[in-house]
Amino acid sequence: MRKIDKAERIRRILDEKVPETPIPLEHRDPFTLLVAVLLSAQTTDRKVNECTPALFARAPTPAAMAALEPDEILRYIRPLGLAPTKARRVARLARILVEQHGGEVPADMDALEALPGVGHKTASVVMAQAFGVPAFPVDTHIHRLAWRWGLSDGRSVERTEADLKRLFPPSSWNRLHLQIIYFGRQWCPARGHDWDACPICSWAGVRTRRRAEEACGRVDLAMKQTRRR
Repeated sequence: MRKIDKAERIRRILDEKVPETPIPLEHRDPFTLLVAVLLSAQTTDRKVNECTPALFARAPTPAAMAALEPDEILRYIRPLGLAPTKARRVARLARILVEQHGGEVPADMDALEALPGVGHKTASVVMAQAFGVPAFPVDTHIHRLAWRWGLSDGRSVERTEADLKRLFPPSSWNRLHLQIIYFGRQWCPARGHDWDACPICSWAGVRTRRRAEEACGRVDLAMKQTRRR
């Protein structure tokens, strides 16, 4: 099967299995989305959503956030991974938005990536979800699934993003990246994955990738059994 035909079949399955694509991080506007995405690094969306309501009630705008010291921000986000670093970055980011962007989040990829703690993926999420600009944010989960499904070779996240953008029309990017995330959570998890039961991996899965993951799973199981003895 040609890769473009595989991509189209995958898109039809995602439309069937994931008809709704709510943004998983709770937010009110581009600023609160930007902060929430920054905070989500190396932690779960659920944990971020537990911390941000109180933080955003205290500082709902860049100006209000810029008025806080990092230690105060830290008190709200302490349960999150890398919390001290994130608190410092949020404080600096808010000050830059006030001083250089009139207290607004810029709808510009380069300007977003220049902000503290904002990488390409975070900027892509904000462009897609806050401003509706076609983007294809690729996190480690989307990267893994694109490799499993033979849509990219797993060489790098950057390569995966380029491959997905080439295979799917821009009008579908903003919806697709959320569909893939939700599909992965329900049908295509990182560990304990049943390739034969998966609506996509059962026919599109790359055999070499499957063998590698199954081998890793056997090693993990053996290590767990050894620790129990």
